[in-house]
Amino acid sequence: MSETSNAPVLVLFRHDLRLDDNLALSAAADSGHPVLAVYVEDLSEGIRPLGAAARWWRARSLRSLKKAISDSFGIRLICRRGPLDEAVMGLIRQGQIKAIYINRRFEPAADKADDLLEVECGHHAIPVHRFEGQLLHDPNRLKTSTGGFYKVFTPFWRALSSTDSFADPADPPESLRAYKHELEDDPDGLLEYDPPWAKGFDKIWQPGEAGASERLEQFLEGRGEGYSTGRDFMAMEVTSRLSPHLAHGEITPRQIMAASARSKLPPADLETFRKELGWREFCWHLLVHNPHLATENYDTRFNHFPWNTDNAFLTHWKRGRTGYPLVDAAMRQLWETGWMHNRARMVVASFLVKHLGLHWKEGEAWFWDTLVDADAANNPANWQWVAGTGADAAPFFRIFNPTLQSRKFDTRGEFIRTYVRELSALDSRQLHEPPAELRESYAYPAPVVDHTQARESALAAYRSIR
Repeated sequence: MSETSNAPVLVLFRHDLRLDDNLALSAAADSGHPVLAVYVEDLSEGIRPLGAAARWWRARSLRSLKKAISDSFGIRLICRRGPLDEAVMGLIRQGQIKAIYINRRFEPAADKADDLLEVECGHHAIPVHRFEGQLLHDPNRLKTSTGGFYKVFTPFWRALSSTDSFADPADPPESLRAYKHELEDDPDGLLEYDPPWAKGFDKIWQPGEAGASERLEQFLEGRGEGYSTGRDFMAMEVTSRLSPHLAHGEITPRQIMAASARSKLPPADLETFRKELGWREFCWHLLVHNPHLATENYDTRFNHFPWNTDNAFLTHWKRGRTGYPLVDAAMRQLWETGWMHNRARMVVASFLVKHLGLHWKEGEAWFWDTLVDADAANNPANWQWVAGTGADAAPFFRIFNPTLQSRKFDTRGEFIRTYVRELSALDSRQLHEPPAELRESYAYPAPVVDHTQARESALAAYRSIR
């Protein structure tokens, strides 16, 4: 065998911690060269570092991937940290890399880093091969009839779902040639991150590709029955909870769409579920065309909005001590589990922006740090949607009444009792809006704001920018 054929190809893992439907990995296998597998935590300029909860997830997902690729192919995954081009150039200087295989990233700063990598590698005559997998669509190619990007979900989903069929997911490689090396691994504890506040997460989540497959199977084999109507009820276990697996690339939307086509769930449940995948695609579509989505109002009128800057309000909200049981239950669910029910996310976001008058960026930053499924597109796009500042957003004057939301979507109070434990003895008539005397006896705070007054203040602030 020639020296050239023994030169390795480099497969870079970033947001794609899986072996199945990994087109970069499959192409590397087809090259016939030994494979050097590397995870890079990309610190290139403009790329947003993961929040704490997502780092907890990534550590376990990397451990799962490391074991899977070793057990399946005898390949040792190594981990590096740094700007992408510097990390890869360091590897190139240590060995004769034949080619580089990566899956595309659509976060604008990450895409720019991949472009820079391609240029740098070109100076060494090393080709960089990019493949799809993160999304069902290419946001740069799906355009409106006038050649622009979509700003409204319904026509976006109509255009995307009218595609005859999405690409079939790829099987994992049957074999890979391992590149034998003595390269250093796991800088600064990428594989070890065990903060004390996350001590309960391991009982709830199974990070990794196997956990993602199990979640999908459970949902499509029965858990998702009633999803179209039940997904709004916070105590019901009908949601898929696939979001963190998608966020870390342990499963792809193509795999989910293909599996859903084989499911026997009722058509209404499957259609609603697919639309939720479509909303994720829409968020990424918006981010690609609005790179500052996490830091700037999409609707620039809100640049002049008179936001409140009361840090005490923000602290009450973060700690689940607002005096509104549903809001507090949701915020405590987030802290205890690293996840929050979708209906609850809308309620607490509306409360932060429209009851407390705080900028949506304050909430977006807290979610980014505390959600295991924090996503560079979903997080800011959905916060802007609720705040009324985003594309196809709910109008600002749509202000959730948290007590009515509680009575409607947690009628028996099961969700509240699970997380606001000091109120667990109250009956359902009192639980949603505890009387003052019971609040004191149960050490539960009075409401930080009055709903009616807060609503009037929010509408007055909105009128000032119209």
